[in-house]
Amino acid sequence: MASVTKDNQDQADAADRDDETPIGGSSGAKPGPDKDDVRSLDNARATGPRGGGFFTIYKKGQGYWVRMGTLFGVGLVLFMLAYTLYAQVPSFFFGTDPAGQQTGKRVGIGLAVGFLVVVGLTALWLMNKPRNVEFLIATDSEMKKVNWTSRKELIGSSKVVILFMFFISAYLFLNDLIFGWLMYGIHVLKLPPPPFK
Repeated sequence: MASVTKDNQDQADAADRDDETPIGGSSGAKPGPDKDDVRSLDNARATGPRGGGFFTIYKKGQGYWVRMGTLFGVGLVLFMLAYTLYAQVPSFFFGTDPAGQQTGKRVGIGLAVGFLVVVGLTALWLMNKPRNVEFLIATDSEMKKVNWTSRKELIGSSKVVILFMFFISAYLFLNDLIFGWLMYGIHVLKLPPPPFK
């Protein structure tokens, strides 16, 4: 008896749902999200982080190797520029005076460290912007699609390239020698070609 009552209740609930007009006004439209779902989504947006602070990493686990490669390249360029500042500032501003050189080295160190801090933080900020991160993630996914050559194919291709270079260099050497002797024979050149000077 209880199962019959439950079945009747389920049928009544289904009939009530069919009679309701879905969101959007037409009977063929799909129902939209529940009001409770919308409220919970709005609450999550209001209480969640709005983009994080400076040190938060956007989409942290994605595009790891491309991000690390970019970070290494930027760091290498920054260190080379900072060293150039350190090496060139003393002689550029303070000449060859020994006392001036000591002061110049201190100024050079200060400029190099300041340059590293300011430009390094700016580079980190730029590398963490969503648009740039999406590009790095897309680059990483495209690199995973690359069909890398096997060791055997790489060695075979390298042999072909090296042999072709030797062939071309020998061919150009012989052409140069022949035309050098030809030009010497018709007295365009006053001295014989280089191997026989």
